[in-house]
Amino acid sequence: MIKTIPIFVLMLFFYGHVKAQAADSTLKKSPVKSLSDSQYDALLKGEDIYSMPPVAPINHYPTPERAIKFKAEIDLSPVQVTKIAAIAKELKRKKLEMGVFIVRNERALDSLFRRSRLDDGTIVFYANRSGLYYGELRNAILQACFRTGNLMSPGQIKKLETLQNHN
Repeated sequence: MIKTIPIFVLMLFFYGHVKAQAADSTLKKSPVKSLSDSQYDALLKGEDIYSMPPVAPINHYPTPERAIKFKAEIDLSPVQVTKIAAIAKELKRKKLEMGVFIVRNERALDSLFRRSRLDDGTIVFYANRSGLYYGELRNAILQACFRTGNLMSPGQIKKLETLQNHN
């Protein structure tokens, strides 16, 4: 019995190490020093890594993804589902587009700093461009929440918020 404990511990260590490697191998390696592998991967997949929509959902304007996820539970009509799905599709497209722009801008900044090819004007230009891309992404998310909320009844929104709090 005592001899099997070290073997069991060794197996657990090996399994944990192999599992950790498998999870990490699905991430794309970030070529940009200022973005971690997970940030880089999320931006290219159109995921919101900046938690931009909270102002809308906390004020009763749900994200289109949440509304679609719980469409049966909140009794969305077929027309609502079609319109909200179109909003979600356009939002996903915009997140992918902005993710690529953000990565390109970060790559340019990284390259400029690495090569010491900087001046005040260049830094201002790329910093402002970063702000433009983040602002455009935030606008797209908030507009999608606004349009989704306007398509839903107050009862549907309340039910969705109740479901979200339980999940």
